[in-house]
Amino acid sequence: MKRFFLSLSYFLSIFMLSGCWDRVEVNDIAIITATAIDLTEDNQIKVTAQVFIPRALSGGGGLGTGGGDLTLTRKGTGSNLADAVSKLQMVLPRTIFWGQCKVFIFGMGLAENGIREQLDFLVRHPEPRGRAFMFVSKADTEKVLQLLPPLERYSGEVLKELLDFNIGLSVTMKDLDLMLTSDAQNAVLPLIKVYPPNKGKMENESIPYISGSAIFSKDKMIGTIGEYETRGIMWIKNMLKDSTISFKAGNEGEEISVSPVQSNVKLKPRISKDKWKMTIKVQAEGDVVQNETKLNLMDPETIKRLENDFEKNIKHRIQAAINPLQNEFNIDIINFATEFHHHYPKEWKKVKNRWNEMFPQVEVIVDVDAYIRRPGYTSTPSGLPKNEVKK
Repeated sequence: MKRFFLSLSYFLSIFMLSGCWDRVEVNDIAIITATAIDLTEDNQIKVTAQVFIPRALSGGGGLGTGGGDLTLTRKGTGSNLADAVSKLQMVLPRTIFWGQCKVFIFGMGLAENGIREQLDFLVRHPEPRGRAFMFVSKADTEKVLQLLPPLERYSGEVLKELLDFNIGLSVTMKDLDLMLTSDAQNAVLPLIKVYPPNKGKMENESIPYISGSAIFSKDKMIGTIGEYETRGIMWIKNMLKDSTISFKAGNEGEEISVSPVQSNVKLKPRISKDKWKMTIKVQAEGDVVQNETKLNLMDPETIKRLENDFEKNIKHRIQAAINPLQNEFNIDIINFATEFHHHYPKEWKKVKNRWNEMFPQVEVIVDVDAYIRRPGYTSTPSGLPKNEVKK
């Protein structure tokens, strides 16, 4: 009897196995590697997809052979993004698959008009990754996806690799959604341009690169900032890891370069007598990798002076980022609103509906402690006689 019931249980379990009823073969899907979304002249939404060509790999295409060997671009235009994607599907003989799309690029026209509706489609759809990176492009978005980079396989991969080196702000789809639903309801995205091709090369034989950031008030782009200001924002948002900083050494005129610079940043809000203050506390340290001066880096007093110059440089970078945000854009993209809301919920409730007016009035105090841990493998300036070394 025991053996009978055991056999019966095995037999009944067969009906509970689902198998691969919903499997999709690789040969039946169009793998999207990067996507550009823009606004046409007649206010239609245009979506351009960079599609991976599987047979290019089997045919010997690979690193250094150009993005055109491994990808192609197709586009669709519609009244909204969902409609544009359906039109895109009409020109692709395979089912669109978003799971490998790691890059989404908004055109300038669309960014200025607003990206909320397009973001809603991307977040609501089950396939696009929340970890996909978001960009705004000054260049024609379709041309960005058609570039043939000399090193990487396609232009979307170039942008992803650049973010791995902390070249600019790294903002994922999830990050963007959180920014626009946060207390400040503002956002910032990396801004990309295209390098002009080398002499004798075709127009599309180039690469995209990150050049500053696009500033959003709610979901609409209202302006841009340069690379220097962007680095300041990255300091405040604690996004700088293993970077290099060069700064003037006192009155020497030459520079000291410190790398890797590792930092820890904390925001400390305070409200006293209706005066709102935010202290940005920065702790940074690094090793000297180049000494253009004649200073002896083994002298403790010299190191102290250099650390003071190091602190001033970091402070200037942060202030350079805050000034346009408070005085030009009146936009909080550096989490001040969240910190005040967390520490002073009652006071925050009174100003949350007019935070963009309140933000410029916040007094910002930048407190930096920077340390130089190691002078490098040589103490005195290389190639300089000892009698010319300064203390």
